Amino acid sequence: MSERQEFVPVRTDRPEPAVLCVADVLALPVVQRGAPAVLVGGVALDAGVRWVHVSDSADVARLLDGGELLLTTGAAWPTEPGALRRLVAQLTRVGVSGIVVELGERMPRVPDAVVAACAASGLALVALAAEVKFVAVTEAVHRALIDAQTAALRERQRLHDLFTELSLRGAPADVIVSEVARALDVPVVLENPSGEVIAAEALRLPLPAVLRPGTPEGGDRVPVQARGVRWGWLVAGDGPPHPAGRATVLELGATALAFGCLADGEGAWSLLAHRRLLDDLLGARFAREEDIASRLRRLGLDPAESGSRGLVIRAEGPAEPPVERARAAGFAAVGARRGADIVLLLGPGSLTDAVVQRVADGAPAVVGPEAAGVLGLLASTRAALALAARAPGGEAPTVRRVDDRPLERLVSALHDDRRLQAHSEQMLAPLLRHDRERRGDLLDVLAALVAHPGNRSAAAAASHLSRSVFYQRLALIGELIGADLDDGETLAALHLALLARRRDAPATR
Repeated sequence: MSERQEFVPVRTDRPEPAVLCVADVLALPVVQRGAPAVLVGGVALDAGVRWVHVSDSADVARLLDGGELLLTTGAAWPTEPGALRRLVAQLTRVGVSGIVVELGERMPRVPDAVVAACAASGLALVALAAEVKFVAVTEAVHRALIDAQTAALRERQRLHDLFTELSLRGAPADVIVSEVARALDVPVVLENPSGEVIAAEALRLPLPAVLRPGTPEGGDRVPVQARGVRWGWLVAGDGPPHPAGRATVLELGATALAFGCLADGEGAWSLLAHRRLLDDLLGARFAREEDIASRLRRLGLDPAESGSRGLVIRAEGPAEPPVERARAAGFAAVGARRGADIVLLLGPGSLTDAVVQRVADGAPAVVGPEAAGVLGLLASTRAALALAARAPGGEAPTVRRVDDRPLERLVSALHDDRRLQAHSEQMLAPLLRHDRERRGDLLDVLAALVAHPGNRSAAAAASHLSRSVFYQRLALIGELIGADLDDGETLAALHLALLARRRDAPATR
């Protein structure tokens, strides 16, 4: 759900870093010629430098606006420790980036009071053992600032072009989120106003760690909004500064996402998140169960709870997954369309036939067995898909359950066992070869037989064949596979082989 209201501009609370910091200035060759010694460093060297100011005055603080790196010989500084501490305090209050003192006859060493005061206030302090031309330092810093600003402008333009192109091409939200993460080199998450994760790019971090609710400590977030509508938040973890500014990168990505919402509608995000998750789950493309579990939890479904299951609805046409109907019935739900099916992952709850019919809006539905964990939920959904693919002949029940089909459950549980596939291929190979070479229907006849094992008249009707022709087909099947179709064990083995072969039917439609 989007939020519709009036908004004031929202930016990150953390100011963008300057294009140069104290450490960058110290690395300049003209400064290195002065043999700089860092007396107070650490994080203080990360302070942004907006400009350099040259002054020996003890009253220089009133001339500064903040962000300046002070170059001085200290010639006019007081000598009394208390006055020196007050001087450092004034410079700290106006927000200077740091102090660079050129040592000489007037000040052969930086006074202890200045070192202690800078350390206490976190103000960078550097001593130059050799004489340098302050004008040369100023010129070098000016060139570096111009170069950095030019690079920042080029990077902003590059990113602007990139996200504009993504918007014009109709790139999905997850592609835009990935581009933002790569630009910032930090994990990025897209959330809707309810806190559900629409897309995430974890880069090198474990996905569960990135998907913990709440903004990562020290991270940034910007709203995705336009025309008084807020669709969600773009959240970035803490990381290195960016030439174009972290907030600028996030805002460019958020703008591209907002254009996508205007074009596709506010429901497109949820459809994307649910579809990609189901594709990854059913396609077995996820590397770890924890990744899928984390994504499910951020969509409101905890797979660790016992009683979760898959539900498959046979709904032709463009109908959207009835996730809201399932939630209205009291279930946590994730859903997406897959071919001719709508697949729902449901949390625990009483899933009676009446509830299933209400969620499915009267369409035929198949209920998977209860399960726990990602693999259990996967097995439940696969079993429901396999049973849904086997449309029964005649009047089909509106609600079918895998629990009522024990052999189907067995095939679903053993789906990844190559021995089951070998059994299917070995038993059915003669029939498959016959049907392929002669465009025959032996496999369909066999399927009708195992569906009506005690009623061959019904099996013949399901095959749309006369009884005499049906019996001829059965005799040919028995001859080709060298088995007696009246034998119960043989019939069970053939049924198992058919189920194993059809097990992949939903993925191939």
